[in-house]
Formats: sequence, structure tokens, C-alpha cells
Amino acid sequence: MSRMTAHRTALVATALAPLLLWAAGPAQAHGAPTDPASRVFACSPDGGAPSRSVSCRAAVAANGAPFTAWDNLRVANVNGRDRQTIPDGKLCSGGLPAYKGLDLARSDWPTTRLTPGGTLNMKYVSTIAHTGTFRLYLTKPGYDPTKPLTWSDLPQQPFAQVTDPALTDGAYRIRAKLPADRTGHHVLYTIWQNSSTPDTYYSCSDVVFPAASGAGGASSPTPAASASRAGGKDRTSDSPSPTAKNRTTPTRTERTAGAAATPPTEDATAPGSTPVAADADPASDGPSAPLLAGGATAVLVLTGGAALALRLRRR
Repeated sequence: MSRMTAHRTALVATALAPLLLWAAGPAQAHGAPTDPASRVFACSPDGGAPSRSVSCRAAVAANGAPFTAWDNLRVANVNGRDRQTIPDGKLCSGGLPAYKGLDLARSDWPTTRLTPGGTLNMKYVSTIAHTGTFRLYLTKPGYDPTKPLTWSDLPQQPFAQVTDPALTDGAYRIRAKLPADRTGHHVLYTIWQNSSTPDTYYSCSDVVFPAASGAGGASSPTPAASASRAGGKDRTSDSPSPTAKNRTTPTRTERTAGAAATPPTEDATAPGSTPVAADADPASDGPSAPLLAGGATAVLVLTGGAALALRLRRR
């Protein structure tokens, strides 16, 4: 290859780079909690041992498809009208048919054990920084997980709200003080309302609070439940929790520390990585998921660039 041809090829690559980044961008602008693990993440192909639990298998069966795009549970143009937009009984799916299996009313979802009045350390994985507000709710005392989750199960005001946290190492990390009056199985309901996009993300994380026993702290380990263990409000799931400090068997995607004093660490098999859902997008038929168009654009750009480089080389 002559020096002139090499120079022209480099110019073509430089010109195409911004277009390729633009085309790939929409497929990455998603997010979901991985600690405490949301149902959609725990039951996804990336969820590790919890994905093989009875509840997750039932959710996938009810869904009719696996939760491959676990970071894409979003609804466009809600603009803070969550209670008017998302129907009762469909809070965990955001009312999206592609995630309907998450709305099953059952008490054996994979859980994370938290301490009443302790510190919540949430890891919310995302690959592109967006401005917006996170609102965190806990179901009210007396919540019954065997009944469909409704807005009346949640307080009117969140127990924590964070606006524009920093995206660090592929995740938002949110610290908040947990209510001290919860025991048994509850749902941590997270709403992430973007201000840089028209989308709002919804997620349900199943958590268990033991009876208060003194000083509050960060998440405490959840022992594996025995097959012969009696049921009850403090019963853990039949699979380990997907958080590193709150499980007996780590998942393959992350080992995140749950304690406030211990910084999160990543999976030793994938240094510096955070879980990212596969490119398949079951919610792509919505107005806020232009993945197909973006992929087609990338293919056209690459094809045109290759043809131009070939013509330049033949001169």
C-alpha cells in the first residue's frame, strides 16, 4: 500500500468513526439494578444461579421469552406520571408485555437480605451516563408478596431520592438509609426518570428484612435456604442472592460488595467489566427503542466506508 493510499484510508476511517459511535449509541443507553438484584437481572441469562430458581423459570415461561435485554425495561414520555401510566399489578414490568413474567405474585423470588434502619448500597448498572432522578420506594409494612404489586402497596413519597449521581466504572452507586420498620419480604421499587432522554426505567428488587436486632448496618449475608425449611415472611428464596456479599454462590457477571465500608469489586474473570445485557431487545417495538434502525445505519456506514477505501486503494 502506498503512503498516499494509506493516508486516504486513514482519513476515511476518521470520517466514519463519529457515525459508527452514533449508530451504536442507542443500543447502550440502558440500565437496571444489579445490587440488590432486580427481578429482570436475576432472572436473565446473566443472572447466574438465581436465574435457575423456580420463580425465574416460571417468569420466563409466563413471559414466553428470556429476559435477554434486562437493562431495557423503560417507558417513554411518562414525565413523572408513574401512577397514572403504569397499571396496578404491572409495576415490575412497567406495563410492557415483553416483561410481563416479572409481575407474577409469588413469595419465592430470589432475594437480598437487608438490615432494618441500615444502609442501602445500590449498584445500578448503566453504560452511558444520563442525567435524571432515582426515586426509591419500599413496600409498606404488611406487604403480601403473594398478591399483585399495586401502587397502594407503596408510600406516596420515596424513602430516598438522588439526582444526577456520577456514573463510575459502568454503574451508578446510590447510598441511602433504609426504613427501620420493615420485616420480612418486601419489594424495593426503583424509578429512574431520565432528564436527558424521554425514558423512565422501572425495576423490582426483592429484599428480606430480619427482625431488628440492634445496630443497623449494610446488607448482611443471606444463607442458602434449605429444601425442608418452613415457609414464612423471613424465608429466603430457593436460590442464592445475586449480590456478592448477599449470596453463597457468586454469579458469573459480578461480585459486588454489599457492606458500606467495602468498595465494590468486579468479577475476577472479567477485570474492569460490568454486566451488560445482550443486544437483543424485546421491547424494541416501543417508541423509545431505535435499535434496529441504529444497527442498519451502522451496516450501511461500514459498507460504504469499505467500498470507498477499496476505490482509493485501486487508484
